Order: sequence, then C-alpha cells, then structure tokens
Amino acid sequence: MTGNVFGERFVVVSFGESHGKGVGVVVDGVPAGLGLAESDIQPDLDLRRPGQSIVTTQRKERDVVEILSGVFNGKTTGAPVAMMIRNTDVDSRSYESMVNTPRPSHADLAHRTKYQGFNDYRGSGRASARVTAGFVMAGALAKKLLREELGVEILAYTLELGGIRAAGFTLEDVRRKRYLNEVRCPDQAAAEEMKKLVVKCRGEGDSLGGIVECVALNLPVGLGEPVFGSLDSDLARIALAIPAVKGVEFGSGFAAARLKGSQNNDQYFIDKTGRVATMTNNSGGVVGGVSSGEPLVYRTAFKPPASIAKRQRTVDISKNKEVDLVVPGRHDPVVVPRAVPIVECCTAIVLADHALRAGFISPVVGGKRSKDDRERP
Repeated sequence: MTGNVFGERFVVVSFGESHGKGVGVVVDGVPAGLGLAESDIQPDLDLRRPGQSIVTTQRKERDVVEILSGVFNGKTTGAPVAMMIRNTDVDSRSYESMVNTPRPSHADLAHRTKYQGFNDYRGSGRASARVTAGFVMAGALAKKLLREELGVEILAYTLELGGIRAAGFTLEDVRRKRYLNEVRCPDQAAAEEMKKLVVKCRGEGDSLGGIVECVALNLPVGLGEPVFGSLDSDLARIALAIPAVKGVEFGSGFAAARLKGSQNNDQYFIDKTGRVATMTNNSGGVVGGVSSGEPLVYRTAFKPPASIAKRQRTVDISKNKEVDLVVPGRHDPVVVPRAVPIVECCTAIVLADHALRAGFISPVVGGKRSKDDRERP
C-alpha cells in the first residue's frame, strides 16, 4: 500500500496536484445500490472551496465535481467510484520564482530532496491542501452511506482560532449556527472575535492556527479493532494526512494527563431506556480501539499556514547561501474554517470503512445487520 491509499474495505485512492489538470479520488468498496449524483457531493465541496471570504485564500476555483465511473442509472454499481474537479485558476509564477528558495516550514525542501527534483513544486504539488478536495468527495459519499444505512450524523466545527475558544454552545447550536459565520464557529460572539483577529493578522502579513472539533452521533458499538486496527488510530492517521494538522486528541485528550483515574474514568449507569450508558465521555466514544456507543468526540490542532508575507530567512540552494524570502501569491491566513468540512469528511471515510469491515453495512445497500444486533446489550 502506498501513501496515496487509505482504508481496507472503503478504499480511497487520492490523485492530482494543486496546479495540475485537477485533483480527485477513486473509491473502491462502495456498496451497490446507493443513490448517488454530483448533487450529493457538491455541497461539501462548496464548503471547502477557496475564495469565499476574507479569511481564506483568494484563489477562485468553482470546484465542480464530475463522477466519472461507478454510477449507473443514479445508483452505485459496486464498481470503483471515480470523482474529480478540474483546476482552472492556476497561477504558478510565484512558485517558479521560489524553486531554489524553500519556504520555511513547507514541504519544498523535503520533497525536492526525497524525489530528487522530479516533484511538482507548483502550488506545493501533492503537499497542497488542494489535494483535500479529494478527501471531501470521498467523505461526502461516505456521509451519505452512513446516514442512510446507520443514521450516523457527523458534525465538525471551529472550536478555537488564534487562542480564542468557543464556549457555552450546544449540539443544536452546532447544527444551526456553525455556517452562519465565516469562521464556522457555533459560538457567534467568539466567531466575531475570531474574524477580527484573522483580519488583523492578515493585514500584518501573518497567519493563525486553531482547533477543529468533530462529533459523530448514533455510532453502533463495535467499530474498530484492538491494537493496529483501532478506530482512534485510523482517525488520527487520516487527520494527520490533512496538511497543517500537528495534533489529535480524543475525549479529554491531553487534559487526562493532569487528572486522576477517579476523575477521568467514565462510570456506567442504566439510563431511562434501560441502556447501559456512561456518566461522562472522557474516552471520546472509543475504548480499547472500539466505538463504545457514546458520541465520538475528537479534536485536530492546525498550525498557522507557513506561507506568510513577512520577511523570513531561508537559503538559495543554487548558490548555497542564506537569503531573505517574502512569500508571494495567494494564501490562507488561517486554514481552520476551510478545514471544518475536510475533518468532517475524513471522519466519515474512517467510519464507513470500519462499518463495512465490521459488517454493519453490507456490500449491497439495504442488507445491513438489524438494529438489535448493533445495540449494546
């Protein structure tokens, strides 16, 4: 398996470069009989699309999805589903001027060295966040499959941006409010402060980092395998494939390191429906690598974008000398708002893969196990 392939049963193959003809994805293992059209995929792509607000890059791409295979008469056939978007607003001039001056904290030098100069450096090539459009296409498909077959709901949102953290919001706020502002935050007061900070930072030629939180509801018990096939390790693996992600935590996460077991343990009780539930969810819905039936809750930390307008130090490889660099071009001052639908879709890819692996979804739509088989005893 290469670095461009993810999954065992819901297998995603990513292709394309930032300034090539386009980017896309091939998804193998999609059950036959699922209703699928471009209109099922496009809304998620629209949420990721650049050039929509002052807090994103001003590159203008329509990002119109084309389904190339795997669908016949409006239904998936069981064959691989191939999807792509074409690059239209490409301007590689600034990258040509930086061929020999690698940008600090970018993949330029590492990729040039690894591939001995054969890599496509335009727009960062395969290291570009534009490649995540393929993740979104595959994830939109996965979300529909999970929603229709298992009733799973996945919600991602901006929890923190530039040190400003959302607070006091509910799941219903997330559903209704996260896309009512440019930073995709369910706390409207915090969202206003976040936007002001992004505008200020952009004016200074700098960038900001932040945190995206994701919640998945109505998961069956038993997704994931112990040790190397654990649900949380696969979620962390795909999250870390998103450019700029530098950290992942589940439930109480790193805060658990400062707690006692009596504070962090999720104690059991019988709820009013007779179901065994937990009083807290510090495990984030995953125990021993397997979904517990509680909501899946995890967070991804994004570093500030490395391409900034401030003067930085680098080297001119062709002359073997230290030089100054001001990165030209169109870049995001913060990636967190556009990352929200990406995290959501990446989560769906992992959940769909594990649902197929565990038999909760069959190779033909409608052939899933009964609800009674999926519930905790």
